[in-house]
Amino acid sequence: MAHDMEQAKQPVSAALAGPYGHPLHPALVTVPIGAWVSSLVFDIGSRIVADPGFLNRGSLWLVAIGVVGALAAALVGALDLLAIPAGTPAFRTGLTHMSLNLAVTAAYVGGFFWRRPATAGPVAIGPLVLSAAALVVLAASGYLGGKLAYRYGVRVAAESTQAEGYRSAP
Repeated sequence: MAHDMEQAKQPVSAALAGPYGHPLHPALVTVPIGAWVSSLVFDIGSRIVADPGFLNRGSLWLVAIGVVGALAAALVGALDLLAIPAGTPAFRTGLTHMSLNLAVTAAYVGGFFWRRPATAGPVAIGPLVLSAAALVVLAASGYLGGKLAYRYGVRVAAESTQAEGYRSAP
């Protein structure tokens, strides 16, 4: 079991997934999360302001930026998943996390085409509701991602390595 845990902490490819103790996936996921949360804020704002066209267009761009960011995060996340031994609770959690994220990304791709072309009016209620629902699923997936890192220690440095940061300077 200790070997399985140590395996999940090491990158499959440090050049692509980030070196030991510095995975790229958590940094990359900030792009789609930030873009998609901001797009929902723009969606809601477009239904409140007098001249909503700029928010409608901005939201369309944010959805697209989020999709591109999600694809980059997914590629690196898949490398992290490959480091987890199959048949373990951590691997099953990783598969669920990945599946939810792919469903969310697919929802945003569909939402992008549903919104096109962006109009001078507010964002339609359908794409707005789709974005809100996708963010709820993304939050559930994020919970699982946190479980992978903070409970199972996937791609997190071993406690012996972490202890270096708590030793008093000579």
